[in-house]
Amino acid sequence: MDFDTEVKLALYRRIAATAETPTVADVADDVRRSPAEVREAYRRLYRNRVLVLEPDGETIRMAPPFSGVPTQHRVRAGGKEYFANCAWDALGVLAALHATGEVLSRCEQTLEPLQFRVDEAGPEPEPCVIHFAVPAALWWKDIVFT
Repeated sequence: MDFDTEVKLALYRRIAATAETPTVADVADDVRRSPAEVREAYRRLYRNRVLVLEPDGETIRMAPPFSGVPTQHRVRAGGKEYFANCAWDALGVLAALHATGEVLSRCEQTLEPLQFRVDEAGPEPEPCVIHFAVPAALWWKDIVFT
């Protein structure tokens, strides 16, 4: 396994276990390498659209579908609460965890709360419409806005 994949897996394992994004030092400990090497891996993972970093180059903003910052898109699973980057990613959090759980979000047009359960078969049927304001092909032009 290449080093970048090892870093990515260590990062995602920590998020899954703790519902928090780890520090560079945490990941360095997990992969038994220096923080400088992990920072370099983070930069490569960012270039490959695997991570979104904060301007400091080491704090995780997004490890899709997980958000490294609090958002209105929350996922409860296994006694933990995770943040997702968007309502769509909230479903991805449960898929990534291979878990059943609850998605708590809101309609960005009306600000009406959205709450639904997701089990092995998928989300409960819910009458709603999903709108993507930006075409998927353009998401990475400004992934935080998207």
